[in-house]
Amino acid sequence: MTVDGQAELLELGRKVLADAGAGEQVEIVLGRSTSTSVKVFGGEVESLTSASSDGAGIRVLRDGRQGFAHCGSLEPDVLAETLAEARDNCAFGEPDEFNGLAEDDGVPVVPQESWSDAVVGLPNVDKVELALELERRTLAIDPRVTTARTTSYGDGWGESAVLSTNGIEVVQRGASCSISTSPMARHDGETQIGWAVDASRDPAVLDLDQVAADAVERAVRLLGATKPASSRMTILLEPRLALTLVSLVAGMLGGDAVLKGRSPFADRVGEEIASPLLTFVDDPTRAESIAAEEHDGEGLACRRNDLVVDGVLHGFLHDSYTGRRSGVGSTASAVRGVRSLPGVGAQLLVMSPGTRSFDELVASIDHGLYVTSFAGLHSGVNPVSGDFSVGADGLLIEGGALGAPVREMTIASTLQRLLLDIREVGGDFEWTPGGSGACSLVIDDVSVSGS
Repeated sequence: MTVDGQAELLELGRKVLADAGAGEQVEIVLGRSTSTSVKVFGGEVESLTSASSDGAGIRVLRDGRQGFAHCGSLEPDVLAETLAEARDNCAFGEPDEFNGLAEDDGVPVVPQESWSDAVVGLPNVDKVELALELERRTLAIDPRVTTARTTSYGDGWGESAVLSTNGIEVVQRGASCSISTSPMARHDGETQIGWAVDASRDPAVLDLDQVAADAVERAVRLLGATKPASSRMTILLEPRLALTLVSLVAGMLGGDAVLKGRSPFADRVGEEIASPLLTFVDDPTRAESIAAEEHDGEGLACRRNDLVVDGVLHGFLHDSYTGRRSGVGSTASAVRGVRSLPGVGAQLLVMSPGTRSFDELVASIDHGLYVTSFAGLHSGVNPVSGDFSVGADGLLIEGGALGAPVREMTIASTLQRLLLDIREVGGDFEWTPGGSGACSLVIDDVSVSGS
């Protein structure tokens, strides 16, 4: 993936745009990528796969109609056929006065260093050794852990370009890698499974010791877990699960959901929808994050978008279509691949931290639950009403200290209520392996149903 490769993508895109007909708007997204996956088990390589893919997606708009087609090749003749197919599909599209391509809005680009020669140049033998070494370290921590269900190393790199007859012409590239393990702890006939992951743009800084220790702790601490008695209590969400909650809310702040009347937060801009302690934004310009980007899926410069500030809803996320239809313009929040039309989505969520450490948060809770995992999020959360009823595991908190492990319980509330009942935001901010930044949350008076 070189500068010459990026220039090639731009040249291919320009040739497609040159064939646009009178009265047509044409947009093309081109991409090429390579990925590697290593899985080990029992000190041996279970699988090593490497794959590369090329592709393009072309959108044609005319008289308010839209057509789209994609292909798995960057050959000029295939791109020409794909343009013809998109043009044919456009003729059958339903007219919509808000259809149209993105237009440059003058927001300056925040440069990002997303590429990594270290990832691209790492030999396969070193990738295998990273996975094997992680498994060795994981199995050496606790005698109750005798095997890891899977331990892996993965990486990927690629480049993409977006060009349109509206003057958009951008290209970007990126590379990253990750390691993960899932150890199994056994005691008195019981088995519990843990999991942990780390990701980086440099294989040399992947923290094998931290991943191994975290995964093992998550497995062994749930041994002997029982169902808790049902009650209302304070819950503590570590950064990873706090981010899960915030991500669910962010998904309801997309312009498409709002326009369709499928968001419980529609028409609430300027209102307090959460505790005044909570602030989170969508900010893909944060260079500290592995998920930082220069442009969104339609080629507009990424920017910070305030979502909830001091508990007050500041606005929604938009791509060019929902921004045009809402009359507020795009927030550069289009997400897509070469095989799909752009849609609205958060790109890099960042929570603002409080002041107290995780241990101090635990010490502040007299009777509560430290939640270590959620289950059934897809079926247990209603994105229209905000109803929230999901399975969970965790540790009881009694008298300001972590206590007995508990499992197979249900946490029930609504997202609206959970947001308003946030009592504290932790000072334990961390960048998660997925790229977003989060900190722990303490939420009062939550229904927990067990035995």
